[in-house]
Amino acid sequence: MIRPATAARFRPGDAVRVPNVEKKGHVRTPEYVKGKRGRVTGILGGFPDPESLAYGGAGLPEKPLYRVCFRQTDLWEGYAGPPGDTLHVDIYEHWLEPAIEES
Repeated sequence: MIRPATAARFRPGDAVRVPNVEKKGHVRTPEYVKGKRGRVTGILGGFPDPESLAYGGAGLPEKPLYRVCFRQTDLWEGYAGPPGDTLHVDIYEHWLEPAIEES
């Protein structure tokens, strides 16, 4: 079931970047996408914050969850697969920032 995401900051097609920051505790954002830029391909809805839930919190307010597409050549140094290969990762809004478009 798709849950509406109230006040989602990003829209499909938006270029985003995952900040390269370290955070202690339960983090749902994979290390290999930190510092990388991708493109939002979908808004999955609003969900309780799993980083709060992991420690007995209520997970509120709910956070928008996005599907973000990354080029594998941007993720893995020396990636030998086809240059058009992509990887989609579900990432919560608080782990995303607008990316500057590359020329």
